[in-house]
Amino acid sequence: MEDLFPIRRVDHIRHFVNNARSSAFYYQHTFGFDITGFYGLETGVKDEAGYLLEQNNLRVVFSAPLRPGHPMAEKIAYHGDFVQDIAFEVDDVDWAHATAVARGAKSAAEPHWVEDEHGRVRMAAIHTYGDVVHTLLNRDGYKGHFLPNFRPENQPGDSIGIKDVDHCVGNVELGKMNEWVKWYEDVLGFKNLISFDDKDISTDYTSLMSKVMASGNGRVKFPINEPAPGKKKSQIDEYLEFHGGAGVQHVALLTEDIVYTVSRLRARGVQFLSVPKTYYEMLTDRVGEIDEDIDVLADLGILVDRDDEGYLLQIFTKPTTDRPTLFYEIIHRKGAKSFGKGNFKALFESIEREQAVRGTL
Repeated sequence: MEDLFPIRRVDHIRHFVNNARSSAFYYQHTFGFDITGFYGLETGVKDEAGYLLEQNNLRVVFSAPLRPGHPMAEKIAYHGDFVQDIAFEVDDVDWAHATAVARGAKSAAEPHWVEDEHGRVRMAAIHTYGDVVHTLLNRDGYKGHFLPNFRPENQPGDSIGIKDVDHCVGNVELGKMNEWVKWYEDVLGFKNLISFDDKDISTDYTSLMSKVMASGNGRVKFPINEPAPGKKKSQIDEYLEFHGGAGVQHVALLTEDIVYTVSRLRARGVQFLSVPKTYYEMLTDRVGEIDEDIDVLADLGILVDRDDEGYLLQIFTKPTTDRPTLFYEIIHRKGAKSFGKGNFKALFESIEREQAVRGTL
């Protein structure tokens, strides 16, 4: 595809939370991240604190307000802990910001320098759906570890084999999916890779529609979901209600050994959605031969799907906060470029069972 808006990679994902220290501790001890940076009062930042966590190519920041009246305090009260920023590393921040705004984006921060004794980083930001932004940054001339005002930390986690972010999924209101698809096409030059309608993603009770958007170089992938009419309240409706509008529904984490990763997460108390054992009875007929032991996959609840280029394995956590909003996907790609269409029905029935327990179906 022609790349109309060059993006090197997802640089980091920032969550705004009530307690950054507790969130960092949780993700260090369950998801195995290393805590490699800190900012706050001790580094000269007077209104918020945060921690940088890393595992291979994935960087996550947890930030929290320190004072009443911080602009994020009200948003956290409204949304709960949430993904506020999916940041992009770009070649030219000024060009990227000016181009995005000229194409219809709303600026969240004008291009500016952030600096410390290690140099400076050029940054800007634009708004996307809900209260989510895309920071645009370039640190080519910066000699520090991550960003200015971050103090290096050395608090190792016990890695579970996460390699990178595979994709980030956004939930938007009914009738807004095509609007945001067009926004990503027009503003960031993304292309629609795959579309799913309510015939693809439905059960007897609920359904949704989804389109997968990808950057010109294919490195950044954003499925966008909206609810579809159904007999009961869909998972997207539930998310929109408890989050208070559009936002990031889940982040898919890429691994090269899903059995190892999921086994470690389960041992550390992470809860996953489950599927009936009958799902595995016809698995070989549906996806063909695979390398993994099906009994092991069944024991862990890992799903499998195949496309023309290979197969993938995936599993979804239950929500990681008290609200039924943000959760994670663990995905292992063995050639497949798709998103597990063959698993949608089993997955949605599993989510509906959880909704029924919560009384929100």
